[in-house]
Amino acid sequence: MRHLILIFCFYLFSYGAIGENRVWQNGYTFLKFLEDNKIPLRLYYNLPAEDQELSAEIYAGVEYQVLKNENNELLQALIPIGDDVQIHIYRQNFQYKFALIPIKYFQKNKQIFLKIQKSPHQDIFERSNDLGLANEVLNIYKNSINFKKEVMKDDKLGIIYTRKYRFGYPFASPMIQSAVIETNKAPNYLISYNNGRYYNLQAKEVTGFLFQMPLDYVHITSNFTHARKHPVLKQIIRPHYGIDLRAKIGTPIKSAGSGKIISAGNKGGYGKAVEILHEGGFKTLYAHLSKIDPRIKVGNYVKQGQVIGRSGNTGISSGPHLHFGLYKNGRPINPLGSIKTTRSQLKGKEKEKFLQQAKDYKQRIDEGFAQLLQTQGT
Repeated sequence: MRHLILIFCFYLFSYGAIGENRVWQNGYTFLKFLEDNKIPLRLYYNLPAEDQELSAEIYAGVEYQVLKNENNELLQALIPIGDDVQIHIYRQNFQYKFALIPIKYFQKNKQIFLKIQKSPHQDIFERSNDLGLANEVLNIYKNSINFKKEVMKDDKLGIIYTRKYRFGYPFASPMIQSAVIETNKAPNYLISYNNGRYYNLQAKEVTGFLFQMPLDYVHITSNFTHARKHPVLKQIIRPHYGIDLRAKIGTPIKSAGSGKIISAGNKGGYGKAVEILHEGGFKTLYAHLSKIDPRIKVGNYVKQGQVIGRSGNTGISSGPHLHFGLYKNGRPINPLGSIKTTRSQLKGKEKEKFLQQAKDYKQRIDEGFAQLLQTQGT
């Protein structure tokens, strides 16, 4: 990334180039971006199918950077897809090139301790100026605390978290390591573990689950990763934003949760696919289908467990299977973190490791509140 920044600066100062930060709009596509910037569409159509597939992962609201010359011609662009990969478009020898490169960012460890005065959401936002953090705290507690009825003025709230920054601005979702909110003067601790789930101090899972598996029988053949070797394209290393589930052609595929159909049809390398929008900013993707149920139309609503189609082998695929993707506010996340599984229960040495981790975080939180009380003199 440092190399890319230097290139940006070189163009800016040597050729009078103009750099801009832009926001990817809802409904905007990579093909439309190429067209708007007078880049030959063959740049897209000559890509491997997997790269075409990944270009569809650009999410609305993401900030991206463009560099143009004095004639308004694009010199470079950096467009994030997910939290770890970005598209790099650049001009070389009067031709445009496409590359997928890692996103470089720096992290800050942060903490907040306060007494609630207005509401948890508003107080967190006013203290941090971070709307994403305020939303995330409410999200992880939404199934265990009724914020309108159980949280009172002067109840204590504490958060220990990590924030990513890209080009000096907050990027991706905050990673909350631990949090506590008082209700009726009793603390409600949540501790994040390395499986992406939250537990209380006794190692009992408290995460609420919106979703179920889209198949009755589950055999995972490929996990969610940020980089992997594709089974068809072999040498090309790319992220895998979802999980692959083994399924014979024609196996019923069920909606993982209730929601609204926002897409149903062909989706590039994903073949026949269905996308469903759920509460809380979640979206699910079901790809490589052989058939989409006739009742599944854009704008229609489905219930959890309703059959939406049949598994298949359409698009770029190594064999019959279901590609199941989960997105939060447009960003791909590991589906296994939001689906109830027996593996989520901590036992043995893993439980011992968590309990020590929870003890350490509780100590840090208690120290934070002690400093808060000392500062406020109460």
